[in-house]
Amino acid sequence: MEFAAFELTKEFRDRFQQALNERDKAFIYSSLEDVNPADITSLLSEFDSNESKFVVDLLSLQVRSRIIKDLDPDTRKNFLSVYSVDELTPIVNLLDSDDAADILNELPIKTSEEIIALLDSDLKSQVIDLLRYDENVAGGLMAKELLKAQASWTMVECIDEIRKQAESGMKFYSVWVVDENDRLLGSLPLQKLILTDPNTRVKDIYDDDIVSVETYIEDSEVVEIMKKYDLESIPVVNVQHQLVGRITIDDVVDVITEQAEEERQLMSGITEDVEEDDSLWRNVRARLPWLLIGIFGGMLSARFMGFFAQELAKVTAIAFFVPLIQATGGNVGIQSSGLVVQSLVNPNYVDEGLMNRLLKGFSVAFLNGLVLSLIVLGSTLLFFDNNMLSIIVSFALFCVVLFSSFVGTITPLIINKLGFNPALASGPFITTTSDLLGLTIYFLTVQILI
Repeated sequence: MEFAAFELTKEFRDRFQQALNERDKAFIYSSLEDVNPADITSLLSEFDSNESKFVVDLLSLQVRSRIIKDLDPDTRKNFLSVYSVDELTPIVNLLDSDDAADILNELPIKTSEEIIALLDSDLKSQVIDLLRYDENVAGGLMAKELLKAQASWTMVECIDEIRKQAESGMKFYSVWVVDENDRLLGSLPLQKLILTDPNTRVKDIYDDDIVSVETYIEDSEVVEIMKKYDLESIPVVNVQHQLVGRITIDDVVDVITEQAEEERQLMSGITEDVEEDDSLWRNVRARLPWLLIGIFGGMLSARFMGFFAQELAKVTAIAFFVPLIQATGGNVGIQSSGLVVQSLVNPNYVDEGLMNRLLKGFSVAFLNGLVLSLIVLGSTLLFFDNNMLSIIVSFALFCVVLFSSFVGTITPLIINKLGFNPALASGPFITTTSDLLGLTIYFLTVQILI
């Protein structure tokens, strides 16, 4: 089906809101009749759950199921709360098993069990099987719908069976070959299936060079395997190597998006998955911990500066360069930690060893620090006409760059060794640490040289 072009403008949103207020079903239906369900999903995020339900109920059952499947999980949880079991059951019945399991996991247990009892028998057994897996492993990511053929079949038997299995209209990328005990043997390319003599048996032409994953494999590892081998789908097997499901590229994209969002929030100093339109308390709770750490670091910085009140009294211009020292140290620390984190989250990187990493980081920091300190030396000589002050600031800056680079490199490595997400070593954590380190180096240099 070809969908009409859609653009969500302020004018259209306001007109649509007016139609919702007036319960203008004709305008709503005509506006969305030829629109891609993914675009309708984006539009519904602008309205509350009851308004969205009014819109969705005007559309076909197939479109309703696609819209609900594509909703952000947090939004969907609120949206589904206004639906009854009888309204949700036919929608869930149209979903693939993995999408149905995801939605049922987001519902209250009582509601979920009531819907499962009313599902079609095939989908019911598939969903029950999927619900026993954690959502962050291959078993929780896979769908049960797949095309499989036994190795002993001829091409004619294989095509007939595939026609039966594909009647549901599911998308498929490969035909998986199994033995009589459902153990995965390989895959059958569609080109071979079409071009091979009808009496040829599957066992004579299937490809046994395939990549599969076990049900217990972490979803992040599944992502890396599919990226590495450029796969559109991958079979999932149990511990007996029996074929139990398949994971497709759209499921992997969802995991990649979630991982990127989690790391972005950690690096921004947000401790849990939160969005701007979430509740006030949820936003406060997510942001406050790292802000408190920043405040604590700032208080330590202020107290630390108090130890050097005499030096500040002697040369008040020393205080002018505190922001420069802190900002440079923070930037260097974030750059260093960012590069280390980037390599650590990639399981395919080759660990060069701690000493090699530190030597490389030291070399980069040395050159950067040398350039920056020379620029600061020339600038302070030009604007302050104070040789001692210029030497102090430029030398302190050089040392801050070296030490901040070391901290930015070593911190994510330590956090990773402890089993935590190395992205924690970015953002506010490194900034606060580098601020304190920079002040320490700066005032110790002042104390030594004055």
